[in-house]
Amino acid sequence: MATSTSTTYTNPIWNDDFPDPTIIRAEDGFYYAYGTQTKREGIIINLQIARSTDLLHWDYLGEGLPEKPIWASKTQKIWAPHVSEHGGRYYLYYSAKHNTKRGLCLAVAVADSPAGPFTDIGEPLQCGPGFVNIDPMAFDDPATGKKLLYWGSGFGPLMVRELADDRVSFRPGSKTRKLIHPAGAGDPKRYDQLVEGSWVVLRDDWYYLFYSGNNCCGDDAHYGVLVARSRSATGPFETLAEATDDPYRMLLESNDHWLAPGHNCVIRDAAGQDWLAYHAIDPQQPKFDAIDAEQGYSRRVMLLDQLEYVDGWPRLVTGGTPSFKPQPGPAV
Repeated sequence: MATSTSTTYTNPIWNDDFPDPTIIRAEDGFYYAYGTQTKREGIIINLQIARSTDLLHWDYLGEGLPEKPIWASKTQKIWAPHVSEHGGRYYLYYSAKHNTKRGLCLAVAVADSPAGPFTDIGEPLQCGPGFVNIDPMAFDDPATGKKLLYWGSGFGPLMVRELADDRVSFRPGSKTRKLIHPAGAGDPKRYDQLVEGSWVVLRDDWYYLFYSGNNCCGDDAHYGVLVARSRSATGPFETLAEATDDPYRMLLESNDHWLAPGHNCVIRDAAGQDWLAYHAIDPQQPKFDAIDAEQGYSRRVMLLDQLEYVDGWPRLVTGGTPSFKPQPGPAV
């Protein structure tokens, strides 16, 4: 099929609250975007889903997780969805706050359609204190055949562990590996004091681990996208900051037009070009009628920018900040 990049676009590609976006291309040929729980027209949406043919124009499909998990029925913290398709089934990995246990938990739900509805498997994958167990991302390693789950935050490291063949549990006997450690408090200019939002891609024999830090939201939001690489899906990873001997080196950070950009996914267009989709705060409309004050009422809209790989590292075609002028769109 012929491809075209004649369409231009200007960020944002979705001008409503749509945090922590994941975009996949499903078997039906559509792109599907999934976003963190939000409030829309006064109604709480547990799992936002939108659909597109070109990554630019989206139809809102609404609620994808109509029933909260029985173990997290009281929560308004259903965060950071990642969806993957295997054998005609769609697996939703997300995090939610348990009704009785401390902190947030890693969770899985399944559906027969990319549009849902997704149904939770009935119990969490793993729970723990604070928000260590958030931001899951599933990745099948073509080199080893292993099914991997990445996650982590809460001022702890980014981690990975092998999933069982059923994709809804960890492989018995598998161990958690720590990949990227936060720098910790001490230098407020650094974005890696807290790290989260893992996303892994394999390009030209390099495994690239995209991740975000430091503070996503609120009046003092200070957030951006970082990247590391490895020859193995389970590390060790070298960060771009380490490779350049520059602790402030970023893939993406704020400009005057877009604040606190981060928590990205990477999606490939019809011509094989990679695009970075992520959320950011519009300083002209930074807040909205959110569920609660947990995220500082921040209104995080969805943006898209083209990636290129130069000298073994990814970078944005438009530079190290979000684009705000018309750009050539993805190939369709």
